[in-house]
Amino acid sequence: MTTTVLEIHSADPPAPAAGDDECSIKQVDITVPKTDDPNLPVLTFRMWVLGIASCVILSFVNQFFWYRSNPLSVSSIAAQIAVVPIGHLMAKTLPTRPLFKGTRFEFTMNPGPFNIKEHVLITIFANSGAGSVYATHILTAVKLLYKRQLTFVPALLIMLTTQILGFGWAGIFRKYLVEPGEMWWPSNLVQVSLFRALHEKEKRPKRGTTITQFFILAMICSFAYYVLPGYLFFMLTSFSWVCWFNSKSVLLHQLGSGTRGLGIGAFGVDWTTISSYLGSPLASPWFATANIAVGFFLVMYVMTPLCYWFDVYGAKKFPIYSSSLFMSNGLKYNISSIVNSNFHLDRGVYRTTGPVNLSTFFAMTYGLGFATLSATLVHVFLFNGRELWNQSKSAFGGKRKMDIHTRLMKAYKQVPTWWFLIILVLSIGLSIFACQYYNASLQLPWWGVLLACAIAFFFTLPIGIIAATTNQSPGLNIITEYIIGYAYPERPVANMCFKVFGYISMTQALTFVSDFKLGHYMKIPPRTMFMTQMVGTIIAVVVYISTAWWLMGSIQNLCDTNLLPSNSPWTCPMDRVFFDASVIWGLVGPRRIFGNLGEYGAVNWFYVVGLVTLNL
Repeated sequence: MTTTVLEIHSADPPAPAAGDDECSIKQVDITVPKTDDPNLPVLTFRMWVLGIASCVILSFVNQFFWYRSNPLSVSSIAAQIAVVPIGHLMAKTLPTRPLFKGTRFEFTMNPGPFNIKEHVLITIFANSGAGSVYATHILTAVKLLYKRQLTFVPALLIMLTTQILGFGWAGIFRKYLVEPGEMWWPSNLVQVSLFRALHEKEKRPKRGTTITQFFILAMICSFAYYVLPGYLFFMLTSFSWVCWFNSKSVLLHQLGSGTRGLGIGAFGVDWTTISSYLGSPLASPWFATANIAVGFFLVMYVMTPLCYWFDVYGAKKFPIYSSSLFMSNGLKYNISSIVNSNFHLDRGVYRTTGPVNLSTFFAMTYGLGFATLSATLVHVFLFNGRELWNQSKSAFGGKRKMDIHTRLMKAYKQVPTWWFLIILVLSIGLSIFACQYYNASLQLPWWGVLLACAIAFFFTLPIGIIAATTNQSPGLNIITEYIIGYAYPERPVANMCFKVFGYISMTQALTFVSDFKLGHYMKIPPRTMFMTQMVGTIIAVVVYISTAWWLMGSIQNLCDTNLLPSNSPWTCPMDRVFFDASVIWGLVGPRRIFGNLGEYGAVNWFYVVGLVTLNL
């Protein structure tokens, strides 16, 4: 007898049968349903239509607004909510008569009520469009900021391969990052709660509210809350009251400005500001948020001001807070003057012009990145080493305790590991081809691709464990830049490509694994999840590069702040940070910044700081 949808997603899921294991994480135990109906249709006509449409729209909107001074990012939650009434409308109006009846292609456009599993897959499509294609930065930096040629085909190959490479790491490590109940991926519980609120039908408790009613009330309140800082009173985005005491005081602005200084005493009620960089604090465990707060205080309010006011590395010649690059006299560096015709560093001009200098906070940010990297490895070894060892033994024939969700997922055909390995081999092969055939444009040799992949493979598991348990994940952008900067210096495009291959393939892997965990919680067939992720990723890459290419040809002087009008919104702040990083690590090279030829060698001590203090 088939269980009904209402029984599967009831407000109070039935208790596990005798012998079933409770979830090891309390938040998962009270949030995720413990039942399933394998007969719910998932690969439906409306899923494909709404899923692809969500992916295309979000990809276009996010890339279009990415170049603006205040980038607007539309998350998948917007599509997740918007498709619900459309899905129900399609379920009521589409014909139920089978098409291609009597053939192997027979299907119906309307298999029944719009269900929660279709909704999950549509959201997976939306996630593909909502997440930026990081390799677009290479296209922007080369064409618009370095003003050099980069044709469409190599740009497309780099964007496609870097987005898909992560499937390989995801397939290899899913046994460690998806199946164990301890790997709970906190942000997914927010999604699960929202799915349940949008689909469950429950009886309203006396003097209480249903999940749906609570969701509607919360949505109305959050909209009313955002109208104030978002549209009516912009100052509340960053309320820097300290600066009011003397509007002409440089010191007060350095201390109190929430946008151009340390932000001491400043506060903001704009939720976009609160959640823009670290995600929603409501989705992160308390201990993770507390650790971030302590680290922020030490770096922002202790280390940075001390280095600045003690004039470390001549810090007072430059702004205390800036991502720009400066000459020794405090003026902005003219980067184009130190690039020769071969797109390498012009050493003679660089010696004459002088070294690149960083603001205090910019240098401190790189130091913090060094510390984070070493701390990640030590932390996972100390606190998760035994668990990894036990899981490794079980992967090779041992027995492992399964929670209720892993047991329910055993009813579905799993994705064979060789599927992921084929994608991995093809992606690496295509990456090597692109870098070798278009070497004049991309600069990265074949061994650079393999080295970047090795770094991504090595760090995916430890960083994945941290992301799965704390909702925060350190990036590999700094260490990848550092390594290739020493191994293959004075080639900015090679540095950018290496960073994208090493950093984003790991980030994409964690995104795919997180989606796999969402499907695990919502009991989506794994092969269906795999197909949806692949199709959504490819569609997103095509839309992102097409939109970027169109904007580059349509907007005059896009990203060039020297030629744009002062009030132009097309200043590309995120791309300029990426460009400056390519100058530091690629064109000039870490040896001339943090090495024996540079001024910032002491920043390397942060590696030791991460090994010791961040694991106390």
